[in-house]
Amino acid sequence: MKVIYHKDFEESYTSDPAAAPGRMEAVINAIKGHVTLVKATAASEEDIAAVHTKTHMERVRAAGLYDISALAAGGAIQAAQTGLTEPCFGLIRPPGHHASANASWGFCYFNNMAVALEKLKREKKIDRAFVLDFDLHFGDGTVNILEDRGYVTIYNPSTSNRDEYLRNVEKKLSAQQADMIAISAGFDNHKEDWGGVLATQDYHEMGRMVREAALRNQGGCFAILEGGYNHRVLGKNVLALIQGLESAP
Repeated sequence: MKVIYHKDFEESYTSDPAAAPGRMEAVINAIKGHVTLVKATAASEEDIAAVHTKTHMERVRAAGLYDISALAAGGAIQAAQTGLTEPCFGLIRPPGHHASANASWGFCYFNNMAVALEKLKREKKIDRAFVLDFDLHFGDGTVNILEDRGYVTIYNPSTSNRDEYLRNVEKKLSAQQADMIAISAGFDNHKEDWGGVLATQDYHEMGRMVREAALRNQGGCFAILEGGYNHRVLGKNVLALIQGLESAP
């Protein structure tokens, strides 16, 4: 599988957990030999402005975080474009699902998922999209930006029961008729991370479910990194998702 990445994502651009030293390297060490790395390129100002206000963009620029945030958004676009024809993973940071049009929090600056899906929609490459956001935290920014645009359904699983969690995801995916299924892949709900619910094999299972749903709908799928802060297990969890997305029925 192609994985969108850039060495600049290894930089500790702030002091928050998403930017912690060694986080990206832990993933690279786990997935090397299993994937093909593709160099990320920055999103254009036009692509970012399609979902964010100029005021917000200037705040991010003033904080010295514009370049790395635009690179993450661009990596998400590349993952989405690749996902039209084959599964793809965007190993990017900063994350994005807490970024709304004119505000952001939770280690996020630009909403990578919204930027990517809006790019595909503007270019008429998709009609409908479904976002599975399995991060521990509710992706409020993605909902704020995309929910009212009429072409995206967003699902944030919320149960603390592992079996129920997977059943709910399967039920939601089985009902989708979207031509693009996208994953906001936060791994902080792992049993050895902040949430303490999911096992590593559950990410493989959700990846498999997404791939099957995409094939059933004759559409595409991709995932982009959101949370996940235990470096000891993060790479294994990413690899499990990638291998699930690669699986065929």
